[in-house]
Amino acid sequence: MIDVNQLRRGVTFLYNGNLFKVTEYSHSKPGRGKATIRVHVRDLRKGSNLQMTFNSGDRVEDVRLENHTYQYLYDDGRFYVFMNVETYEQKQVPHAIFASQVQYLRDNMELDLLDYEGEIIDYDLPKSLEFEVVDAENAVAGDTATGATKEVVTDTGLKVRTPLFVQVGDHIKVNTESGTYITRV
Repeated sequence: MIDVNQLRRGVTFLYNGNLFKVTEYSHSKPGRGKATIRVHVRDLRKGSNLQMTFNSGDRVEDVRLENHTYQYLYDDGRFYVFMNVETYEQKQVPHAIFASQVQYLRDNMELDLLDYEGEIIDYDLPKSLEFEVVDAENAVAGDTATGATKEVVTDTGLKVRTPLFVQVGDHIKVNTESGTYITRV
C-alpha cells in the first residue's frame, strides 16, 4: 500500500480492483482541513480516462509491473501482435491499450511492454522516434514575425506541427510524450 501523496505521473496502482496509471497529478491544500489530491488516470484494462479525488492520508495498492522487450509485428484487425525478443513468444495486445498513440507504432520496432500477472496492460515508448514526411502543406514565408509552423503528415499517419522548411521526403524526429517536432534528421 502507498499513500496517495506518492502518486505522480506514470505511477500505476490498484484501486477497487481496477488498474490505473496516473497521467496528471495535482495537490491542493486549503487553509483549513485536509489536503486534496486530484489525479487524472487511465484505466489500463478498459482504456478509459477518469478523474479521481483522494483525501490526504488515503492509501491505494502499489502495483509492480514486469518489463519485457517486444518487437511489433503486425495488426490483425482486433489485436496488435508482438514478439518477445528473448523467448520469441508472440502476444496479442488489444487496440485499447495503445488508444491515441497507435501512430507511433512502426513495423519491426522494439518497445517495452509492461505486464501484470501475465496480462499486457501498458507500454513504454522511446522518448523520441524518427518518421518520414509523406504530406506537407505548401508554406509561404514572408509575413511572419516569429517562428511560423505548418502541419505535416508522417508515414504512420501522425500529424505534427513543424517549421516551414520541412518538406515531403524529409525525416523528422518527434517527441513521443508531447507529439511535438524536435528536429530534422
